[in-house]
Amino acid sequence: MITQKLRLVFLFTLTLTLNLATAATKEVFPDGTPIPEWFRQNKPTDINKLGKHYRITDYNLIQDSTVIQTKLIQDVIDKAHENGGGVVIIPKGTFLSGSLFFKKGTHLHLEEGGRLKGSDDISNFPLVMTRMEGQSLKYFAALVNADGLDGFTISGKGTIDGNGLRYWKAFWLRRQFNPKCTNMDEMRPRLVYISNSKNVQLSGVRLINSPFWTTHLYKCENVKLLDLYIYSPEKPVKAPSSDAVDIDACKNVLIKNCYMSVNDDAVALKGGKGPNADKDPDNGANHNIIIEDCTYGYCHGALTFGSESVHDRNIILRRVKVNHAERLLWLKMRPDTPQNYEHVLVEDIEGSNIGNFIFIRPWTQFFDMKGQEVSGVSYGRNITMRNINIDCENFFNVGVSTDKGDGQGYKAKLSNFKFENIRVTAKKHLEIDTSIIENFKLKNVVVNGKKIY
Repeated sequence: MITQKLRLVFLFTLTLTLNLATAATKEVFPDGTPIPEWFRQNKPTDINKLGKHYRITDYNLIQDSTVIQTKLIQDVIDKAHENGGGVVIIPKGTFLSGSLFFKKGTHLHLEEGGRLKGSDDISNFPLVMTRMEGQSLKYFAALVNADGLDGFTISGKGTIDGNGLRYWKAFWLRRQFNPKCTNMDEMRPRLVYISNSKNVQLSGVRLINSPFWTTHLYKCENVKLLDLYIYSPEKPVKAPSSDAVDIDACKNVLIKNCYMSVNDDAVALKGGKGPNADKDPDNGANHNIIIEDCTYGYCHGALTFGSESVHDRNIILRRVKVNHAERLLWLKMRPDTPQNYEHVLVEDIEGSNIGNFIFIRPWTQFFDMKGQEVSGVSYGRNITMRNINIDCENFFNVGVSTDKGDGQGYKAKLSNFKFENIRVTAKKHLEIDTSIIENFKLKNVVVNGKKIY
């Protein structure tokens, strides 16, 4: 009898201990809310569960990389949609196209050796109402477009090639002719644009040579980017503004096991710009974004907040290797836009040939107050960087101006930063000015072999 009671007590104690341990190790976002199990359930897309397969070469398409076949490919997409949905398959070979518009129930799969190649003639990309640089406006459609398509997938081992060289050369020529030209002045399409969609997955494919932004997500929820190879060159001809992933007013986005090397920001958080950006229903916040287990080649910013961004919360960058980035963490504090960047975690990072460990400065490119005021204060707060070992040019490159000389009384406030277990080799050790950040905690910070905190 006593033995039975002791056994029950032991089992109860063991169960309680295990439950407490599980609760203690349960992953949470930086604001303390639990990370949903959805972020850990990651499987390659199984196209055999997505309906009938529509191999484009079965529908009058030819394997000729010099012939524009937009209409024929679109006809296959339309046929799949009309028949209740299915998978449009790009087989081995190169197929040249302008803008394609996927429809309800349709998916894109690229077989190994299959290449969907964008036209380098902008007239093959129609003007449509879309989203670009924090604005809703008429602009050129992307090569691959999916709007309002819950469950949409792009998969396979093939390639979506933006064929951007002609666009890049034209951009730099225009910039020489008019140094004040904006990114949108040179007419060029994005590679993939997905909007107003839930439960989206892009897996396995190569996304290369985009004329403009590579992957743009707008007002989407529950999006997974898995095992992607995203590349645009930074030499010999730079691919201007070829961001790998632009997350624009989205919730629950996972970027995992991806390679990103582009001539602009790798992951950029967007959402709107302008003095009243926080009041515009077309704009929005980014919540619950995780970038993990990725490898970076060249980029301007490994993780960038802005330049068109209103509110970003619960953003995690972890377990990544950065081989060449101008900035590891970049907060663009835009004087003409109200901003709130909060609850950010950057951890378990290894890297070399990095320009700046952290870079926070006012961002004034294409600055426009529109004759109005930005009310209140912009914030960067509750930001933790820990378990990081990198070689860089500059360590602490931070400065926030309270007045840009525009008479609008712009203010930005940084608070509740934490640096922990940081080992940095820096060619230029910019001294940490703790007065810039309210409640700045530093623990085990080593710069050039010397423990400074």
